[in-house]
Amino acid sequence: MFKRFRRLRLNEKLRELVTETVITKNDFIYPLFVRSGEGIKNEISSMPGVYQMSIDEILKECEELKSLGLYSIILFGIPDVKDSIGSDALSEEGIIARTLRAIKEAHPDMFVVTDLCFCEYTDHGHCGILDMKHKTVNNDATLEILGKQAVIHAKAGSDMIAPSGMMDGMIEAIREALDDEGFENLPIMSYSTKFASAYYGPFRDVAESAPSFGDRRSYQMNPANRREAILESLEDEFEGADILMVKPALAYLDIIRDIRENTKLPLAVYNVSGEYSMLQAAKRAKVIDYERVMMETMIGFKRAGADIIISYHAKEVAKLLDKC
Repeated sequence: MFKRFRRLRLNEKLRELVTETVITKNDFIYPLFVRSGEGIKNEISSMPGVYQMSIDEILKECEELKSLGLYSIILFGIPDVKDSIGSDALSEEGIIARTLRAIKEAHPDMFVVTDLCFCEYTDHGHCGILDMKHKTVNNDATLEILGKQAVIHAKAGSDMIAPSGMMDGMIEAIREALDDEGFENLPIMSYSTKFASAYYGPFRDVAESAPSFGDRRSYQMNPANRREAILESLEDEFEGADILMVKPALAYLDIIRDIRENTKLPLAVYNVSGEYSMLQAAKRAKVIDYERVMMETMIGFKRAGADIIISYHAKEVAKLLDKC
């Protein structure tokens, strides 16, 4: 006679043996924000525990991360001067290039991913060169400078390029620019499905990248569009991306699963600033068991199909894993 499924009554050891989804330190990339100066470590009020740091403080932070067993970071730059084309991002003496060289000299064992976009570097806060007639980004003009930015990062020591601007054709253009300069083996992790989300608010505080007019909905994804989200990632795979990404993560677990089922490429998720800040606020209000909710959230990302988690929680997760 057919017997129905019977759920195991688990003791602690058996629970460990049959756990399907496991979180490890190697799953995480930790975001860092660098600016010029010395001895600067400015905490962001909307993101407790997250800082703008000068290069010397970034080097200390890398030491702390390694002590926790975290060896992967993604780097964002905040220039002293912003202009209409993000000139600092196109300079070999720009904030990211200088920081990359410093990290690679002091911490050659760190895996450094560099965010590739122009919103932090432009005075208008948009992700490339503006088409003033239509008040949006000129896609094709932006592709050209994205290629230049990628080569600068590569020459300075970036281990992986992460273009986040959602420009059409950006992966093909960046891949071509890197290959032409001899960086055929430098991987690209594309922000391949990036939604025009309200969850980014606190990030714009730390990166000082809020648009001076309008918004980014003309080139980022409509949160309502599921099929288009899959197509965006598959197009970047076709153009040569090595790793795909869904951003944000928490409200888009269905999209993570959809893309996971449509590609064999590694899949990253960005656990974004608004998601982080909500948990921090709930922690301060004492309305949740913060550590359990945080870990449950990370497990949710992996269970949905993520191989890599970019998260401001990474240090906290690493400390909890050490207690296990």
